[in-house]
Amino acid sequence: MAEINQTRVVDASRAASTSQSRTKALRQKLLGGSLTLLAGSGLVGVTNLVYNVVTARMLGPTGFAHATAVYTLLMLASAITLSFQVVCAKYVASRETQTEKAAIFARLHLQAWMAGIAIGILLFLFNHAVNRYLNLPTPALITLLALGTAFYIPLGVRRGYIQGIHAFSSLALNFMLEGLTRLGGAYLLMSLGLGVKGAVWASVIAVIASYLLAKPTPALQFRARRIAMPFGEGLQAIVFFSGQVVINNFDIVLVKHFFDSKEAGIYAAVSLVGRLVNMCAWSVVNTMFPVSAGARASDREARPVLFMSLFLVFLILSFLTLGLWIIPSFLWRALFGSHFELANFGGLAPLLILYAITTGIYSLSSVMITYEMSRKIANTSWIQLAFSGALVLGICAFHQNLKQVIFVQLVLMIVLFVMVALPLLRKEIAPPEDVRNYPALAIARSLSEHEVIAEFLRSEFHHPEFEEYRSDFENLVIRPDLNSHRENALRRALLFLRRGAMWRELPDDTQWFQVKLNGKDLERIRFFPRAQWRRVAEGSFYLTDMIECLRMKWQESPHDEFFQKLRRISDPVRQGSVNPTVLLIGVDERSPLTILDGNHRMAAAMLAQPPAALDTLQFICGLSPSMTRCCWYKTNVNTLSRYLTNILRHIFYDPESDIGRFMEKSGS
Repeated sequence: MAEINQTRVVDASRAASTSQSRTKALRQKLLGGSLTLLAGSGLVGVTNLVYNVVTARMLGPTGFAHATAVYTLLMLASAITLSFQVVCAKYVASRETQTEKAAIFARLHLQAWMAGIAIGILLFLFNHAVNRYLNLPTPALITLLALGTAFYIPLGVRRGYIQGIHAFSSLALNFMLEGLTRLGGAYLLMSLGLGVKGAVWASVIAVIASYLLAKPTPALQFRARRIAMPFGEGLQAIVFFSGQVVINNFDIVLVKHFFDSKEAGIYAAVSLVGRLVNMCAWSVVNTMFPVSAGARASDREARPVLFMSLFLVFLILSFLTLGLWIIPSFLWRALFGSHFELANFGGLAPLLILYAITTGIYSLSSVMITYEMSRKIANTSWIQLAFSGALVLGICAFHQNLKQVIFVQLVLMIVLFVMVALPLLRKEIAPPEDVRNYPALAIARSLSEHEVIAEFLRSEFHHPEFEEYRSDFENLVIRPDLNSHRENALRRALLFLRRGAMWRELPDDTQWFQVKLNGKDLERIRFFPRAQWRRVAEGSFYLTDMIECLRMKWQESPHDEFFQKLRRISDPVRQGSVNPTVLLIGVDERSPLTILDGNHRMAAAMLAQPPAALDTLQFICGLSPSMTRCCWYKTNVNTLSRYLTNILRHIFYDPESDIGRFMEKSGS
């Protein structure tokens, strides 16, 4: 026990010093990784620009529009590629041992291949329909795309592993390999007379080469060890990247459909600057995500990761926009060729600048959304997905000319930025709270989650929700066998009948302890501000303050039902004839503690005459550095929106069906 306390408890000065060191290390890792990827992305961006200029000059606006449309479809498939990449990077970064990292890679790699092959088959089967919608010259282009997609999705897992182990130089080299292979292959194949088909073949070859040469990655395994990865993580990534790829790419598909091929080719040239901005900004995000996800510090220690990322993206945007403004229009004509002229709007330059600003504003939003994902406070990915749908509808409704198409995107991206930025920046910029610091808790022993659920269920089992199950499961609740997997799962399902929404809000890394409290510890305990407690509180929900308020208002309204309930249970609590367990939650041993379950028992014990001795109660405490994101510990807009999101996510979960299956298996 002394060893546990020695490990977990440090003095305030050392904690502050350690916190500053961690913050500095995070900042250095972010800056170093970002500069590495930024240098690589800069070279890739230049390579892609040269590729597109070469393709545009060799194919002309019409052929360039065809090649860009096919490549854009590959970028739409990157919603799945990037989902695999970010999930792999997050879990690899958060695991300690190489064995666990390899197991995560093996499982995701196999799933990615299954997804890639399935999507490739779908593209092959529907190649004629896609060909007609995009006005392409031959369905063979979509067939080639199907082959590239099959390799492109598992490439995300390989890059995710490299990203997760912070091998940013290798990741940058892999991106550069893809860009250089595409450029060299396109020039060679188009020179041989293959035209648009040669440009598409070059993209497919580049993807396959990048997949085969993505190192370092573990050896291929066909039987992956089971590693727990919540479905919500994958869903969250898919929602984020679906919104992202639609915002970044679907405008090109719609322009190809609504405009003639020449204008679509001009728009494809304009969109190049957006892809350059996005690639440079994504180099920052690629570094920020594993650094932020791997950080086990508080939100405030990780704050520099967010603000430095925003600063770097803003710097990139400013530099590129200034460069576009300085470059004269005739250089763009010389670069792309005389066919790429938009006389009605004074040439390409104004549209390029407008498109760059639009993409840059979205990139800033993307940084904030990704930061929320990495810190598990994500609730804005769904907003982004909604805006991606609004963008599609907006372009479908307003596409009189190319400038109008860009203006629709600009307005929507400004609104998205405001909606994403205000809640997060208000939380991050707010001055530090007056956090009370207390002596370390006296920890008696650590507890498993199964044991805590058993205690929680025992205190809840008298409620009407359990009436029909009481006769069948009373023995399982009163005398739990914690070694039985079946009983543990059944107790969890029973608890979720009444407290599922509450329990799901607790962080995954919550550690449980039985603790011993003394009189001084009462000052750190606070009630959760539910309706009846708000009615009697006078600004403070700390236990000692609340007890004083309760005593005064009890005398004023002795017949109030709330006070009658406290009176009825005060003697049984003092005598130990009711469940003595009180569940507490907190950040660490020195933080304030909030009562999760046992508000009435705790208040009744303190109001009894004489007050009940603390050793008549059993205190179980759950601690997690992420507890401030739980609405039961800290109630604000962010935690409540997270609570609402979780309710919607599990709206179709029915614990009674689980209970029914257990009863059938046991022959009940």
